[in-house]
Amino acid sequence: MPSFKSHLVSFILRHSRKKAFASPENLQRWIAYARKTEDHHPPALLRERLDITERSVDGFPVYEIAPKAGERRRILYMHGGAYVFQITSYHWGLIAEMAERLGFGITVPIYPIAPEHDFHAMFGMVGDVYRQMLDETDAEDIVFMGDSAGGNMAVVLTMMAAEEGLPLPSRHVLISPGLDMSLSNPEVFEAERNDPWLGISGGLEAIRMYSAGIDRSDWHISPLYGDLSVLPQTLLLTGSHDLLSPDNLIFAKKARAAGVDVQVVYEEGMFHVWPLIEMPEARRARDSIVAFLEGEPTKRRATARRTARPALAARPAQAAE
Repeated sequence: MPSFKSHLVSFILRHSRKKAFASPENLQRWIAYARKTEDHHPPALLRERLDITERSVDGFPVYEIAPKAGERRRILYMHGGAYVFQITSYHWGLIAEMAERLGFGITVPIYPIAPEHDFHAMFGMVGDVYRQMLDETDAEDIVFMGDSAGGNMAVVLTMMAAEEGLPLPSRHVLISPGLDMSLSNPEVFEAERNDPWLGISGGLEAIRMYSAGIDRSDWHISPLYGDLSVLPQTLLLTGSHDLLSPDNLIFAKKARAAGVDVQVVYEEGMFHVWPLIEMPEARRARDSIVAFLEGEPTKRRATARRTARPALAARPAQAAE
């Protein structure tokens, strides 16, 4: 049974954040307000607890949380926010706990977001971050982790790296990822009624602003339709009150059929990205993430395909005008 805290958070979300996704106009108003208040810097308390440095890639900040002495493994964490909102203190809280419990180094790119930037700028930047990681760390010691839009980015980035023939990360941790942005599954519209946070109308506006005219069913936007066989061992966390959950379960089924080892944490009564919010269900989810990443990864069944694509940020086909 969902905890009292989760019911309270769900109530607050339904009467606050849900409004942002009620319409395109509402989303645009929320973005305009967010730009006046957003701060991507790690909270001061985290800087006291962790060794955090900042550098720049393609003109955007990248934060590095140093690993424990002797630890090789690293996480590339891509934050959520519907591609239009900045990293939050909730993301930093999860990142800090993973750094402290696992001892891995964690790389956090503050990637360009929409509507000021689009798909090509986003993946150009995170692609360059991954390339630099590969210069320093073996791919078998790299994990991609992301929530919501960041979960989408983790999968798309792996697929783009596979097309180019780059070494691929050893594991994925996907928290409430958006994997089918076509939103063509009728179950999604049914699920929207139970979702206290996300809405289809505002969600489609966010996709329009970041997708650079690429068709929503293109795998660069909806990785559910890409080559899932290239993906690594995956932990996917999804809740029954998340409108993205029906497509997440389809993704897990398709990926398993393609030979990918996928573990699913499906939490009844949970809403979008619940592991980021301090409550009993989030503690269970974080324990699952730690257990997954502390174990030995399974051997990859698929190998990356080499093609003539010149770069991670290569331009996919545009939608018809």
